[in-house]
Amino acid sequence: MKTIDELLAAGVAGRRVFVRADLNVPLDGTTITDDGRIRAVLPTVKALADAGAKVVVASHLGRPKGAPDPAFSLAPVAARLGELLGTGVAFATDTVGDSARESVAGLRDGQVAVVENLRFNAGETAKDDVERGAFADQLAELADVYVGDGFGAVHRKHASVFDLPARLPHYAGYLIATEVDVLKKLTEDVRRPYVVALGGAKVSDKLAVIDELLGKADRILIGGGMAYTFLKAQGHEVGISLLQEDQVPAVREYIERAEKTGVELVLPVDVLVAGEFPDLKTKAPAHPTTVAADAIPADQEGLDIGPETRKLYASKLADAATVFWNGPMGVFEHPDYAEGTKAVAQALVDSPAFTVVGGGDSAAAVRILGFDENAFGHISTGGGASLEYLEGKTLPGLAALED
Repeated sequence: MKTIDELLAAGVAGRRVFVRADLNVPLDGTTITDDGRIRAVLPTVKALADAGAKVVVASHLGRPKGAPDPAFSLAPVAARLGELLGTGVAFATDTVGDSARESVAGLRDGQVAVVENLRFNAGETAKDDVERGAFADQLAELADVYVGDGFGAVHRKHASVFDLPARLPHYAGYLIATEVDVLKKLTEDVRRPYVVALGGAKVSDKLAVIDELLGKADRILIGGGMAYTFLKAQGHEVGISLLQEDQVPAVREYIERAEKTGVELVLPVDVLVAGEFPDLKTKAPAHPTTVAADAIPADQEGLDIGPETRKLYASKLADAATVFWNGPMGVFEHPDYAEGTKAVAQALVDSPAFTVVGGGDSAAAVRILGFDENAFGHISTGGGASLEYLEGKTLPGLAALED
């Protein structure tokens, strides 16, 4: 795929450049609680603006139902982007309507505009190729060139990700180029030992990547809510912990495969439990109890890995040459259940390995828990996209950028 450096070398002054970013940031009302994804696209936007392009930034935010919804407006994002750029950023109150056309037409060389949430238009996510294509045609009228830099969306066959690049000269932005280079280090010529730490709520979200990694990783550590399906597959009581009963047979098969192929599959040896889920708004003390992973009481819920598991996982990460981590080890949003996720993050910081934090909640946890982002080899902006890449899938947004 052609990169933004080739576009810049050809000259962009006066040209309208459509940047498909991933500005899907978490919001508390209209307050952005983590601006990591905005900061991630800054190098691309700034390089284009500095070269004199008229930059049109577009993104989705949340899951509106194909119609305008004030709760998912990109207005706070446009304001924050302007603050980070140190300049005014125009904001269009629609995506392809009068406001968008006027905002783009009013841009001078080196200026930036953000159009409203792409998913306010049903055509963005339509399954029908004709409907999606019609929306892409409207988007194409706003620009002369396309730059794909929304890595967190490249696994989606959406109009602005898949169809629009076919209608304009297209290039990969700095973020996508970096993400792809990093993921190649996890799939081609991997430095070993290669250790993968997987957490998060649902084991079903990770089955495909576990299936692929059983033939590539040397060691896989399991935590988070998905760990309880693994413990159940081993025949243990998991109480009222998060459990996907229908996935137990598949998990049992993976445990057996790991033994046969020599992949070390490491499960929690102790967990923090409580009788109810903690209050994440008030952060009221939860008073958890630590129990052995094979002795969870029937009326208790596992909410984090325990102290012995933290030590075990740190030791399993200590000798790694390559580490990929996706998914928190517990309910890190509550201080009483954040220690497991902290322990894994700290182990990556302490490791001389090439470390990759695989987007989503893991990336948010690193920032929320106060870690220096520069202490990790790479923090991905796309959890789902990273996983699908590691699964070996063709990602529509990357395929669309290839010539």
